[in-house]
Amino acid sequence: MRFVFSRRFYILLAIAAIPLSLSWNFAVLRYGVLAFDILLIAAAVADYFTSRRLPEGFQLSREFDKRFAIRDPTKVSIRIDNATERTIHLRIKDEFPSAMKLDETREAEFSVQGQTTAEFFYHLTPKKRGRYEFGMTAVRFLSRFGLVWCQISLGEAQSVKVYPNMRRAREMELKALGARSFLAIQRRAIRRGEGREFESMRDYVRGDELRHISWTATARRSKLTTRQYQIERDQTVIIALDAGRLMTGRIGEETKFDTALHASLALMSASARAGDNCGLVVFGRRILKYLPPKRGLEHLDAVLEALHDIEPELIEPSYARAFQYIASNTKKRAFVVVLTDLVDKDSSKELINSLRLLRPRHLPLVATIGDRDLNAAVSRSPADIKDVFTQSAAEEMIHQRESALRLVESLGGMALDVTAQTLTPKLLEAYLKVKERGLL
Repeated sequence: MRFVFSRRFYILLAIAAIPLSLSWNFAVLRYGVLAFDILLIAAAVADYFTSRRLPEGFQLSREFDKRFAIRDPTKVSIRIDNATERTIHLRIKDEFPSAMKLDETREAEFSVQGQTTAEFFYHLTPKKRGRYEFGMTAVRFLSRFGLVWCQISLGEAQSVKVYPNMRRAREMELKALGARSFLAIQRRAIRRGEGREFESMRDYVRGDELRHISWTATARRSKLTTRQYQIERDQTVIIALDAGRLMTGRIGEETKFDTALHASLALMSASARAGDNCGLVVFGRRILKYLPPKRGLEHLDAVLEALHDIEPELIEPSYARAFQYIASNTKKRAFVVVLTDLVDKDSSKELINSLRLLRPRHLPLVATIGDRDLNAAVSRSPADIKDVFTQSAAEEMIHQRESALRLVESLGGMALDVTAQTLTPKLLEAYLKVKERGLL
């Protein structure tokens, strides 16, 4: 229905009913009330047809205070511009994506005087990444004589993207590093003479390694001189993010894929601060996304854009195809971080065999995201025969995972078996260890 009767209409209708109490002896009153009601309804209909369009100069628009990010409240503002001379009393109701969580009401009622503006806002919290649609805003405004509310739709339908939460990734990075900021790591490394990138010459100090002494400079200065090194910049980090079947598993409110995704962003942020180039490969049975190694804010924006709508698939990933792609597109030695999960012999075997495509040119790190419930299942005493079989299966999975990771280390790679909560700090710790020891 394009209009509804207003409160004023019902009050007039109720007033007209008063004479009906006297109509027992005066039949003419009944006809008078009937005539009044007919005229009132006719007046309301006429009021609607003369008021159903808002005057030109009245506009409504929707604005957002920032781009949408998963589990991050975002302010949605409805701005009303009344460039007319008329005061308009209205009610609005915005049409937002149902998949987002509404933190307060999306409805409002107020009057907008002529030549003024008004604003109404509410907050939405996206639960998942992806693309979402806002509809038009439903508006009810009071007619000229106040007998009906006219209903129209204003504004425009809008498509928005929900990105990974970069602020969450940065908080995870800072929390994981703490006092071990990269600057502190770099200063300690310089004092110890670690790293392989030449930084400067200085006088020899007791405790310096003899292999760092520059004998040509010593002969020229007639004084022992040491070469000082710093952690290399412009090194390459490649993150291989598994988007296969096992990454669809949920831990808490998110999938393992989303957990790994935010850990990847934290690592990319840390590597950017360290001056390294970081690339990203998302793979399932095929390569889903590839961003070549770069650094800087523009690169992080490109990563967020690439990851906003990727979801894991219910198929087994192809490690061989992913690692072959990395080896073919990355000629410079790189630190390859593989974020995945392993629970059976077949996937472990394929991963181990495929790692040979990266060695010895690259240094791989395989990080598996364990299920905390799996570890909890083997830590408690079984209550019945069902628990015995459950614990037996859990222990077998844990054993297979540990065996696979030990094989990764035997091939010259690095391995981490972590939970969703410890993934980011362990990952950043491993990255800094690689930088400190000059393993690249």
